[in-house]
Amino acid sequence: MSANVILLAAQRPGITDPLATAHNMSHKCIIPIGGKPLIMHVLETLTSHPAVADIGISIEPDAFAALAPIIEALGDSGRQIRCIPSEPSITDSVIAAMDEMGDTPTMITTADNALLTAVAIQKMADALLSDADVAVALTTKPAVLSTHPEGQNRFYTFSDNHYSNCNLYGLSGTHALAAAEIFRGGGQFAKKMGRIVESFGVLNLLLLRSGMVSLDFAMRRISRRIGLRVKPVVLEEGRNAIDVDNERTYRVVAKLLEQDAKRASG
Repeated sequence: MSANVILLAAQRPGITDPLATAHNMSHKCIIPIGGKPLIMHVLETLTSHPAVADIGISIEPDAFAALAPIIEALGDSGRQIRCIPSEPSITDSVIAAMDEMGDTPTMITTADNALLTAVAIQKMADALLSDADVAVALTTKPAVLSTHPEGQNRFYTFSDNHYSNCNLYGLSGTHALAAAEIFRGGGQFAKKMGRIVESFGVLNLLLLRSGMVSLDFAMRRISRRIGLRVKPVVLEEGRNAIDVDNERTYRVVAKLLEQDAKRASG
């Protein structure tokens, strides 16, 4: 099975990302890292994977021209890569992209996910081929810290392990878009307690915050709450949780990309 991919590349409305400013670029997704634009690393991984169908880059229209030569440089991969105007919120951007790309299994990731692996893509595709409506990729704290001790400092505590989000999600179709509603208003969901309570319920929130339930148990509770089958996809490679958020993680990702290049060359 192949799935479309929505690549979230927009900035917050009216705000230029500090990394873009530091590198004299209009958007973070085109800053140079590892010898090429940041988004190119993600696109190369996606276009080389057989489970990926068409790709929609959700970004502000004023960035379309900057992305055109990057897309052209990828050549003919046998799939369509298009820019889709982003909306003010992540939720509305995903809805707009799926409206344009069609009601089909869809993976969602971000343009700063430069260390995304082929294995992660395959496992997400496999999850969408199962009975999952929604799939969420995570990896464990030991896996992340063994990749780089400064790679990530935010983890979710469950009784079976500590996990980090990998910015890779799957929706089995447009009916699963209800799950995206929890992110309406931007990526600050975890900081807005009222929206967490509304989405998950007080009891589920207390269980999640207690760290006394397993990841699988928590996903089953959330599934019942939102009426969709939510499946965690636990990845062994900790690098999938390390994206380019700030100068610290920029340096970490640059170092890991340098190590990748050295291994590839011999």
